[in-house]
Amino acid sequence: MFKTILFPIDMSSEAQQAAPKVVELVNFHHSRLVLLSVVEPQESGQISSQSSPDAVAELLDKARQLFATQGIEAEAIERQGQPAFVICDVADEMGADLIVMGCRGVGLIEEAQAESVTTRVINLSPCPVLIVP
Repeated sequence: MFKTILFPIDMSSEAQQAAPKVVELVNFHHSRLVLLSVVEPQESGQISSQSSPDAVAELLDKARQLFATQGIEAEAIERQGQPAFVICDVADEMGADLIVMGCRGVGLIEEAQAESVTTRVINLSPCPVLIVP
């Protein structure tokens, strides 16, 4: 049912907590797994140290190793831009059948909800989105 699963990752604990669900889904559906890390430039045009090219490469490498220990080969993609838009664009480009994301739990606060990457992805996604609390 889910031939291609897109898993956007960052350095948050929410992304780490969603990983076991991704493993379960990929194994159950024999899916192709695509990891995505989005580097978001700061207003000054600079990139923060946590989203430097080296930090992102290390994050993607560690994630691929984590999934490899579960017998899952994952593709890794790094893009730059606004996370919600990039996630949806990559999902469309890759023909993703499902996006799996962690959630920071700000959905109950109306002001934060409007700025939430998760909310934007849900509203813009070309495919179903599974949010792992």
